[in-house]
Amino acid sequence: MRARVPDRDGFAERDGLKIFFEVFGDGPNTVLLLPPWAIGHSRAWKLQVPHLARHFRVVTFDPVGNGKSDRSADPAQYTDWKRVADAIAVMDATGTESAVIVGICTEAWTATLLAGEHPLRARGLVFFAPVSPYGETMPDRETSSFDDVCTTYEGWEKENRHYWPEHFRDYLEFFFNEALPEPHSTKQWEDSVAWGLQTTPQTLIATVDAPEYLGTLNASDPELAEIYRKVECPVLVMHGEHDRLVSPTRGVAVAKATGAELVIFEGSGHLLWGRQPVKVNLLLRDFADRVFGNGIAPEPRRWSSARSRRRRALFVSSPIGLGHTQRDIAIARELRRLHPDLEIDWLAQNPVTAVLERSGERIHPASRLLASESKHIEGESAEHDLHAFQAMRTMDEILVNNFMVFHDIVRDDPYDLWIGDEAWELDHFLHENPEEKRAPFVWMTDFVGWLPMPDGGKRESFLAADYNAEMVEHIARYPRLRDRSIFVGNPDDVVPDRLGAELPLVRDWTTQHFDFSGYITGFDPAVFSDRAALRAELGYKPDETVCIVTVGGSGVGAHLLKRVIESYAAAKGLVPSLRMIAVAGPRIDPATLPSAEGLEIRAYVHELYRHLAACDIAVVQGGLSTTMELTANRRPFLYFPLRHHFEQNFHVRHRLERYRAGRCMDYETSTPETIAHAIASELRRPIDYLAVETDGAARAASRIAELI
Repeated sequence: MRARVPDRDGFAERDGLKIFFEVFGDGPNTVLLLPPWAIGHSRAWKLQVPHLARHFRVVTFDPVGNGKSDRSADPAQYTDWKRVADAIAVMDATGTESAVIVGICTEAWTATLLAGEHPLRARGLVFFAPVSPYGETMPDRETSSFDDVCTTYEGWEKENRHYWPEHFRDYLEFFFNEALPEPHSTKQWEDSVAWGLQTTPQTLIATVDAPEYLGTLNASDPELAEIYRKVECPVLVMHGEHDRLVSPTRGVAVAKATGAELVIFEGSGHLLWGRQPVKVNLLLRDFADRVFGNGIAPEPRRWSSARSRRRRALFVSSPIGLGHTQRDIAIARELRRLHPDLEIDWLAQNPVTAVLERSGERIHPASRLLASESKHIEGESAEHDLHAFQAMRTMDEILVNNFMVFHDIVRDDPYDLWIGDEAWELDHFLHENPEEKRAPFVWMTDFVGWLPMPDGGKRESFLAADYNAEMVEHIARYPRLRDRSIFVGNPDDVVPDRLGAELPLVRDWTTQHFDFSGYITGFDPAVFSDRAALRAELGYKPDETVCIVTVGGSGVGAHLLKRVIESYAAAKGLVPSLRMIAVAGPRIDPATLPSAEGLEIRAYVHELYRHLAACDIAVVQGGLSTTMELTANRRPFLYFPLRHHFEQNFHVRHRLERYRAGRCMDYETSTPETIAHAIASELRRPIDYLAVETDGAARAASRIAELI
C-alpha cells in the first residue's frame, strides 16, 4: 500500500510521447522531483513524497522509457535537451509556473540546463550525486567501453550493449549493488532491481546511445563554466562519501561552480534518498522552506519556563492488532498514579483510536496524518495467510511517513517522554538518526527477533538474519538511545532460537538488553472471580455453553471467522447447549459473514476481554494478546496461527506452550467438522495453565516513571 496516493495524475506530451505524472497536495509552492535515469521511475521518490506533500505541492513523473510513460527505441528521444523538454511539458501540464527542482545523477544536469534556459521556472535546485565533467571519473567504470565485445563480463564490463539483452537482470543486480554499498540495504536493492525490470535492455541502450550535450564538454571548457554561472537560484548538493557510481569530487566541484550548499553523507553510497530518507527529507524541506520564504505568518505559540512546564508524554501505540492498546492504557493509568500531573498524548491510528477514545484518552490531532499500517497488513494478506516479515519490509514508505509525522510533532512541541509500543518506525529511524532524539525514549515489545519461515529458504533466512544484525548493531552502537527497553513477558517467554548464524541466541541477547515486566493483560483476572455474576451482567445464561469467536482488530481473520461460523451446526450437535457469538471486529463488515440459526454476529465489542473471561470456550487467531487474556482467565481455547506469520507460529506458540494453554490448530487441515470436534474436546480438557502475573503494568510503569 502507498503511504500517500496522488491527488491527481495524468499524461503530459512531448513529440508525441506520453509522460505520466502525479500531483500530491495543493499548496502554493511546488517541489518537482525529476525521475532518475530510465533504469528507474518516479516511485524512487516514495520515501520523500508523503512528507514533502504535507508542506508543499509535489509533482513527480516517470521518465520516457520506464514506468507508465512511453518507451522509444529512438536515441534522439533521450538527449539532454529532450529531458529538459519532458520536465517543461510536465510543468505546463500540471500548471506549475515555477518549482524547487530536484535531480538525481544525470538529472542534476537536466535541472542545471532547465534553470539556465528557463530561469523563471526554477526557484531552487537540489542535486543528488550530480554528473558533471567537473571532478574525477570513477576508474572502475572505465575498465571497458559500452561497445566492446568482451570474452568475459565481470564488474563494470557488464555495463555493455552486448551483455544487456541476455543478462539484463544480472546487470541490474550488479549495478544496484554498487549503488548501495551500505550494509542492510536489501529492501532498497530489491525495489531498485524491480523498477529496472520495468524497462527493457533495448530501451536502456537507446538512452546510452542518445547524443549528449554533456558529453561534448570537458572541465576546462569555458562553455561549461558559463552553463553553471547561468544558474541564478539557490542550490543544494548532496553526495555520498562512498558513492561508487559518481565520484564525490563531482558533487564538491558542482557545489563550488554554483555556489551551492554542500552536504556530504559520510558512510553513504549513491542512493541517499532511499537509504537515508529521514535526513534527506529534512534537508529537502528546510531548503524549500528557505527558498520559498513561506510567506505565511507562523501560528501563535506558547513557551513555558521549566518551572511552570507540565509533564507530558507522547505514547505511540502499534495499530497492528488491538492487544497493545489495552496494555498501553493500563500502563498509562499506572503512570498517572505515580505522577498525577502527567499528561499523555497518543499518536495512534484506527482502530486503536476508537479504543483510546472510549477510554477517555487524548488523541494527538496529527494522528490523522499517519498512513494506515492496518490497511497495509490487510492488503498483504491472503486466506488466513500473512507473511508478517515481508509485510513489514514492504511497509517501508508507510513507516518513513509515520516517523516524519512524529518528527514534525516533537520538533516544535517538546515532550518529557516518548513511549513506543512496537512503534518500529520510531525505534529504527531514531537509531539511524540519533541526533533527532530530544527526550527519554522507552521501547516496548512482546517479541524479539525476525525468524524465517521454513519455506522461505536461504533467501528469507539471510534477510531475517540481516534485519536482526542491524538491530544488534544499532543497540551496540547507541546503547543509551533506548532509555528503557521493556519486554512484555518473562525471560522464559523468549524463544530459544538464534538471531542468525553468526549472531547471539535470542534469549541471551534479550536478557542482556531488556527489563522484563511480566505479561500485561490490562486487567486483573481476580475481578472476574465471580463468573456467574459477570455472565449475568453480559447476558449469558447459566445453562448455556458460550463460545466466543474473535479474530483481532484487522480484516486478516475474515476467512477463519467464516470457517468457524460454518462449524457451528456440527458443534451444536455435539454440544447442544452451545451458544456461539462471532465478533466481526472493527475491520470486518458483519453483513459479509454467513448467518445460521442460533448464531450471533456482533460488530466491534468494547472491552472484549470481559466477554472472553465469561465464556466457556473461545476460538481465536494466533495473536498474543487475545490468547494471553484467555490464559490469564483460565479459559479453554483453540487458536489458529496465520500461515507465514512468524510471530504467531514461533514466538506466540512458544509462550503458550510454556503456559500449557490453548490448543493449536492448523487452518489448512481444519474443516468445519474438525473445528466442531475440537470445540467439544477442548471443553472436556482440564485446565492446568501456569498463572499469569497481574502486576505487569505496574512493573512497567515503575521503570518508565523513573525517566520523568
